[in-house]
Amino acid sequence: MRTSVKSPSSSLDTLRQLAADIVAYARKKGASDCVAEVSEGDGHAVSVRQTEIETIEYNRDKGLSVTVYLGQRRGNASTSDFSKQAVHDTVDAALNIARFTAEDDCAGLPDVDQLAFEYQDLDLCHPWGIDVDQAVELARECERAAFAADKRIVNSEGASVNANQGCFVQANSRGFSGGYASSRHSVSCSVIAGKGDGMQRDYWYSVARNAEQILKVEEIGRIAAERTVRRLKARRLATMQCPVLFEAPVAASLFGHFVQAVSGGALYRKASFLAGSLDRQVFSDIVRVDDVPDIKRGLASSPFDNEGVRTRRRTIVDEGVLKGYFLGSYSARKLGMQTTGNAGGTHNLIIRPGEHDFAGLLHTMQRGLIVTELLGHGVNPVTGDYSRGAAGFWVENGEIQYPVEEITIAGNLKDMYRDIVAIGNDVLVQGSRQCGSVLIGRMSIAGQ
Repeated sequence: MRTSVKSPSSSLDTLRQLAADIVAYARKKGASDCVAEVSEGDGHAVSVRQTEIETIEYNRDKGLSVTVYLGQRRGNASTSDFSKQAVHDTVDAALNIARFTAEDDCAGLPDVDQLAFEYQDLDLCHPWGIDVDQAVELARECERAAFAADKRIVNSEGASVNANQGCFVQANSRGFSGGYASSRHSVSCSVIAGKGDGMQRDYWYSVARNAEQILKVEEIGRIAAERTVRRLKARRLATMQCPVLFEAPVAASLFGHFVQAVSGGALYRKASFLAGSLDRQVFSDIVRVDDVPDIKRGLASSPFDNEGVRTRRRTIVDEGVLKGYFLGSYSARKLGMQTTGNAGGTHNLIIRPGEHDFAGLLHTMQRGLIVTELLGHGVNPVTGDYSRGAAGFWVENGEIQYPVEEITIAGNLKDMYRDIVAIGNDVLVQGSRQCGSVLIGRMSIAGQ
């Protein structure tokens, strides 16, 4: 069986008309302003384990969300029923909510001159023309490649293939109407090596807008196997302080904490360890961070944000100095600032790579800990205190010596950011944050 949405152009035309009808009805019923978002999508996901099919999932989703304003009182309602009566009932419900909501002097739509009345096509939609049987066979090939890569692979947690596509339209009462089709596909594999108390697991995956950009399934399986067997015979470390190298797949999380700290909600609530840091040094001077919304086929690319505000390239950190926040209209008004086109979050966050590959970073570090996995959520967004379980490898003389596990790494993000010694050029693109491995000069390690 093959699943597919209607052609993007016909779906978008239908959704545009529905969004326009919602806005018109809300205005007729007394809303001073209104914004409607309408979406639909479909796809399938399969998983296999030990070559046997574990799950086959089909999704066909649609939904609409209506936000209305009565002056500076706001109400929101949503439904998955696109019938005329259901749409009218949803708008009426949003209006009733607004009538009983307190006024908020920061509520309201963005200014007209901020809206993206014209925007470019970012080539985000590439439906993957595989049916479920083909997806199952790809998953089996991925898993078989993992088992073939090393005889120490003894079990599997499964391989999966996901293919999804859809489209959405947003419209508001200030004349904006925009939308586009998009797709997102992925392949993943997770396997187990060893036996008894010495068993280890690891995984690998690849994701892209266009399936042609996904790693070959054999490569994904091989990498998953190699990452798993290298963890066998792991040891614990003594408690100490030493340099810590965050491997690229986990290094991006360091910048996730940064994004949270300089986003509008945390800032106006004063729940951020970086509050009041604009135009101040927050990273070492080798760090540059850019928010880039217009990368063709980018996983987090968008010509406008969740409010219809046009997006633009911005330098967020330059030579370690914080140059900008991530703000939507509401948080910007709370802070007395202008929206940055980040309602809904960041776009493609690009951390500028350095000159060294991973081997070069090991040589730079000489002695210390590589972190390849992080456990738990021991990060305080208000103080910046950082304490997380970790696993990885111990390094001496610039060479990996043995795997380690059951340790905790600790520090404070303010100190960690300023103590970034190097950023690798081994950039990994698996989401919105694109970052190479990150070497921090010193952290505390809690072990035996």
